[in-house]
Amino acid sequence: MSDPTRTDPELYSVVFENDRVRVLEYRDAPGACTHPHDHPDSVMVTLSAFRRRLTVGERVVEFDKPAHEISWLPGQTHIGENIGAAPTHVVFVELK
Repeated sequence: MSDPTRTDPELYSVVFENDRVRVLEYRDAPGACTHPHDHPDSVMVTLSAFRRRLTVGERVVEFDKPAHEISWLPGQTHIGENIGAAPTHVVFVELK
């Protein structure tokens, strides 16, 4: 498993962790792109609105997210790219 705090430590930081969850904060600037990394099943809380391109295997999806949205994300390996004009600020609550 490729831990995003190791593949992209300038973008991801651990803000809380115990035996049941790990909480990551993610921040980037327009044009930033992550390396391939894994997330287990997670809850994502968007703290800013953003536009992204997500590559999951051979599938590429572009989408917009509003600020203050809470979403369920199934476990996955992906690459993320900020294709918008604004920074991204997100919190992930990863289930263990």
